[in-house]
Amino acid sequence: MSTTTETRPRRALPQLMGLSDAAAERLRALYAGGEEGKTLRIAVKTKGCSGMAYDLSWVDGPGPGDEVVTDKGVTVVVDRKATLFLIGTVMDYEVKAMSAGFTFTNPNEKGRCGCGESFHV
Repeated sequence: MSTTTETRPRRALPQLMGLSDAAAERLRALYAGGEEGKTLRIAVKTKGCSGMAYDLSWVDGPGPGDEVVTDKGVTVVVDRKATLFLIGTVMDYEVKAMSAGFTFTNPNEKGRCGCGESFHV
């Protein structure tokens, strides 16, 4: 009697993060302008009434624990501690009547605070 151990094929991991066309276009403009030579770093910090908030900063390059994400030809880095909170997230850039900025559509969010500054998973 022989025993055969079959390995199941691994399914593809979901993309850590994606960029909308508007976010990619805005980042290209920022990278070509005042932030030339820098990379946007995305992290999640403990903050706000719901517990967590997105934290964006400019860095010279990825740190030792950062994940590099390239989508639509644009690269951002993600703090490794934030990856579990951001899997499947899409970053967008929205222009409204009185404001403009990056927004996040995160399938892991279970709720947001009333002011929209923080979220919880």
